[in-house]
Amino acid sequence: MDIQLSATDIQQFRQARLLVVGDVMLDRYWFGDTERISPEAPVPVVHVSKVDERLGGAANVARNAASMGAQISILGVVGDDEPGRRIEELLKAQGVKSFLQRDASLPTTVKLRVVARQQQLIRLDFEQAPTHEALLNKLEQFQSLLKDVDAVIFSDYGKGGLTHVTQMIAAARAAGKVVLVDPKGDEYSKYQGASIITPNRSELRQVIGRWKDEAELTLKAQELREQLKLDALLLTRSEEGMSLFTAAGVEHVKAVAREVFDVSGAGDTVIATMAVALAAKWPAGQAMKLANKAGGIVVGKLGTATVSLEELQ
Repeated sequence: MDIQLSATDIQQFRQARLLVVGDVMLDRYWFGDTERISPEAPVPVVHVSKVDERLGGAANVARNAASMGAQISILGVVGDDEPGRRIEELLKAQGVKSFLQRDASLPTTVKLRVVARQQQLIRLDFEQAPTHEALLNKLEQFQSLLKDVDAVIFSDYGKGGLTHVTQMIAAARAAGKVVLVDPKGDEYSKYQGASIITPNRSELRQVIGRWKDEAELTLKAQELREQLKLDALLLTRSEEGMSLFTAAGVEHVKAVAREVFDVSGAGDTVIATMAVALAAKWPAGQAMKLANKAGGIVVGKLGTATVSLEELQ
């Protein structure tokens, strides 16, 4: 059954207040054409004709939530450099309130992709973990921002921006906030006490191991959910749709059938949609259906893209 948004839903989405915390980055795209191989090495020569810059990582989550009309703030660490200033400009253009800490000893995380004939040829990553001081400042600021939001999203890209995530989750839950985590790595104990975590299949496999069938997956996922004291675990499963594991059992939703053009950033769209719907007091099962629909739309677009309320309608 297709999810329909009523005028009341849209009003509630616009009143939802979210704080996104995590690894902020800039996605740069160099588009061009390639006609020949370099005489210096067996690599294609790309004549760059267009440059595009988009918010990446936690900033893309914030951008996705803002595109659904919600009131969004973001907390993270960037360098005191040109990419850091560019991120702030792009956030402002999206209507996102920026609370970014500047760390002069740190280069802002940048992912540069070279694309020719709609094929990504190479990705270059520029990154470094933030300093201890910048992270402590961030923790202090997090406490003061909590009172003005309904939900918090932790977007973990494993770049060091969420070193204090355990304390942050505890503080947010103590303040009665909905807490969503997009997890990274194989150590999930740091996310204990969150409302919902949203791993994809390969991320979950890293933690619970392989499963031979749905029954074993359900058993292992529910064990993990109970162990981490989560309200729910949302597993995103690409062409298999999504599964929501809660104390009441498991609920599945099929993938929205459409041509997949680019999956980068689809997880950001899913957690952003889920968070906005939960902040608007939707039940988790309904929120999952809407997130599934949003994810289906965004994979039909090139690069890290967003979904608007109009498209969801």
